[in-house]
Amino acid sequence: MNQKPIFALAFVLFTLCTFAQDDIPTFKTQTKSALIWDEGSPDHAASSIRDPLTGNDIHKLSYGGVEVSSRLGYEKVSSYQAGKLLNYVTTIANNTESNVSVRYGGASVDGHVTPPLALSPATDLNNHDRKEMWDFRKLNCFKSKFATGDALFAPTSSPQVFTVRPKTAVTISFVTKDPREFPVLCSMDGCHIKGTVRYYITVDRRDYVFVWSGHSIAYCGD
Repeated sequence: MNQKPIFALAFVLFTLCTFAQDDIPTFKTQTKSALIWDEGSPDHAASSIRDPLTGNDIHKLSYGGVEVSSRLGYEKVSSYQAGKLLNYVTTIANNTESNVSVRYGGASVDGHVTPPLALSPATDLNNHDRKEMWDFRKLNCFKSKFATGDALFAPTSSPQVFTVRPKTAVTISFVTKDPREFPVLCSMDGCHIKGTVRYYITVDRRDYVFVWSGHSIAYCGD
């Protein structure tokens, strides 16, 4: 087995756990192996393409007939509220002859662990629910079809498990809030997210870890 991804994952986990704040879920996992997409050291299982329609980056990791594709976008929380939302979109294509299970792993922004927000398309939420839930249909990444609401990871203590049948694909989205006060850097070339965003999902017992540098994260508009 290629040891490079395992050592890289150990470094990622150490970094994330060191800087994680509060008692929210960390990146600790118990898996047999991991694949990591990182700009600094993509291996034979990693690739990157540009969406021909939008020009946005798509990162891909492949192993044993399973291909996992990652897209990452951001947008303002609102015109009157500071902060940014990060929109994660992951497509799992199962080219094997067996079902594969998909579980949420974790996400962080510059070492700060960022759990998924609660998303809902409901229009009849009461005032309490509205404070806890986000209507994803109002978010630009979903309105522009950058992200999809077909399958969503939610902030729950019990593991969510999605099943991808043989020769099919499933796209799963989730949203987190950037915890930093000034997450965007602007210059003559425009504005983009600063720092590094990491997240991973677990397909069966293998982690697929994606490391995104800020400048490659797509802007969904405001």
